[in-house]
Amino acid sequence: MDDLKTIERTERSEQDVLPALAADADGFAFRRQMSLSLRDRAQGWAAYVWLAYLGFFFIDPVLNHASWKTWLLTGLATVIFLFLYFGLFWLDRTRPLLHVAGMLTLGVVFAPINPGASTFFIFAAAFIPFCLKTERQAIASLAGIVALAAIETQIFHLSGWFLFYAGGLSVVVGGSNIYFAQRNRALAKLRMAHEEIEHLAKVAERERIARDLHDVLGHTLSVIILKSELAGKLMERDPQRAGNEIREVEQISRQALSEVRDAIRGYRSQGLTAEISQARSTLETAGIHVKSQAAKISLSPLHESVLSMAVREAVTNVVRHAQARTCSLNLAQQNGSCCLRIEDDGRGGFEEEGNGLRGMRERVEMLGGTLSRDTQAGTRLTITLPLKQVRSEIEGCDH
Repeated sequence: MDDLKTIERTERSEQDVLPALAADADGFAFRRQMSLSLRDRAQGWAAYVWLAYLGFFFIDPVLNHASWKTWLLTGLATVIFLFLYFGLFWLDRTRPLLHVAGMLTLGVVFAPINPGASTFFIFAAAFIPFCLKTERQAIASLAGIVALAAIETQIFHLSGWFLFYAGGLSVVVGGSNIYFAQRNRALAKLRMAHEEIEHLAKVAERERIARDLHDVLGHTLSVIILKSELAGKLMERDPQRAGNEIREVEQISRQALSEVRDAIRGYRSQGLTAEISQARSTLETAGIHVKSQAAKISLSPLHESVLSMAVREAVTNVVRHAQARTCSLNLAQQNGSCCLRIEDDGRGGFEEEGNGLRGMRERVEMLGGTLSRDTQAGTRLTITLPLKQVRSEIEGCDH
């Protein structure tokens, strides 16, 4: 039980994290798009290849035999650009729009000195779609870059080639990257959705294992305790019967080991008929008079497994808590449904559901069935599962 509570606490803590992860989807998408490095085998060299466009910034100083001051300013601008550029890829905490704005500022400042600064406009336009969340924002930003290039061309009387590169190529490169940015965001969100689905599947599997182990071990250990106590009481009065009880404890223990292995494989149930027979034996061992009436019903393996676990859990509760003298088990077909009713004349009165009963209810409801419990006079547990094709043949016996 402590292990089950631990699992539940772990699940709650993990579920609290999921909304935070979902809220950070856009940031996650940007980091995935902008985290290029040599360690990223898919695109590791792309960040270095794109730097080839920086060569346009050196054409004018080379052709015009620029002075050392011009070369000094060119080198300074290059260092600043490289910091901004690689900062987008490698820094853990980066503000991408500030880096893009820095590139654009370099273009504005150095365009009057070096027309090759148009390459900074192009780099800024290339990164803008990855920094903004919507296509509309990206298009508006590209329009702003083109307008800024046009204004600077007019103010400083720059050549038309500068406007062609800073404005025209920025539109071409930035416009194509809008498509890739939106696609990458969709892929990133899809990846996050897959990870969340995988996480939820793991949580559901842990819940199933917890329920199954509770049902298997809870029932079996109760029977072992019951028979051990009976053998202890009979040790002096009836040694032969006490020996029989001990041998049954050994058999039940071996069976429990087999059931745990089967539970891991998902094939724990040996059939509803066998489970009802075992339940009858357990109740009789506890000194409880049993009345049973079972119908032969064509059940799917899943339906039969759920009903078998329900019988096991219910009988375990009767033996542990009910203090009953009689117990009745009834399995019947009613209006295209399978109805299992387990009733005892014990003390009843327990309104709160334990983990076993809660797991039973979850299994039944997953199959579209219902579970009701009445604890006013003893306890009456009724489980109804809808069936499509059912053949019923009543075979009853009273004990």
